[in-house]
Amino acid sequence: MVGADGRLPLPWLAPLLRQTLATQRAHALLLHGPQGVGQFELAVTLAQAWLCESIDASARPCGICASCRLAQAHSHPDMLVLLPETLQEPLGWARNDEDGAPERATKSKTPSKEIKVDAVRAAIDFAQITSARGRAKVVVLHPAERINGVSANALLKVLEEPPGNARFVLSCAAPDALLPTIRSRCQGVPMALPTPEQATAWLAGQGVAEPGVMLAATGGQPQDALEWTKQGIDAALWLRLPALVGQGAAAAFASWPLARTVDALQKLCHDAACLAVGAAPRYFPAAAIAVGADPAALSGWMRELNRVARHAEHPWNAGLMAESLVLQGQRALGRAGNTGRPSPKRESSVHSGR
Repeated sequence: MVGADGRLPLPWLAPLLRQTLATQRAHALLLHGPQGVGQFELAVTLAQAWLCESIDASARPCGICASCRLAQAHSHPDMLVLLPETLQEPLGWARNDEDGAPERATKSKTPSKEIKVDAVRAAIDFAQITSARGRAKVVVLHPAERINGVSANALLKVLEEPPGNARFVLSCAAPDALLPTIRSRCQGVPMALPTPEQATAWLAGQGVAEPGVMLAATGGQPQDALEWTKQGIDAALWLRLPALVGQGAAAAFASWPLARTVDALQKLCHDAACLAVGAAPRYFPAAAIAVGADPAALSGWMRELNRVARHAEHPWNAGLMAESLVLQGQRALGRAGNTGRPSPKRESSVHSGR
């Protein structure tokens, strides 16, 4: 969202914002591309632009008019943001209770990872009410792949017959997960990864050490690289991971969420397989991974990692599963412990990544 200084929080979004505002023809947009590149930020900035009251249309969103200030404060009466409960607080859009404090899940209520049908129906009612400030009614839905079947059908109805001045912005990383009928009723806005130069410059400005290492670790997704760093997974730790796995140091991953562990091991397995056939690695520097891994064993390890990844959030014993995966990786990597990196024997644990 554009602030009072007129700047976007993610500078690589500026050209796409202008292009989208200039070419928008439909009442609903579908932003789609890799996660971690600013889909949500672009979605709410588009909503801010449509509601901006600046006289100069080419300067919208201006960041200083009354409408922009309301949007920045998350209190614009004509703007509704739909998020799964699990994302509301991390993205800064948590709903407040009667005392003004962010609502939190209780022991009897686990935050939902889906956008529920009740929220979609409420958004439909919201879109049909006359605009409070006379410009438009805007609904932002992120990430769109989190709507279930019932919610999707409810949303489809309003996309087929939209109220007069209502606009919708859907953003997602998996457009194939949406109903074809929803995709067909939205104007697609493809998003791409920023250039490495843009991303590393931004990460360096956020205080990330060795931003190139962290950008590679996350597959070029700068927002994820920043989040990992905040969670304690920095470049120094990432460079040690191959040696830790090569030594079978499963305890190093004991406090990691299983999904994060599986993701890191998948990337290591991928890069080890690349080196085994003479190709360049993607996520780790080549010097961090020793040669000598068995391609057949790597293939078996990857099959197991992919199997676990499909169920990584199930309530099984994450510690035992992580230990099994690391030990399988140790066998597959063969001499991967001989990378010249510090021995992981002194490593009792790594940061949680939570």
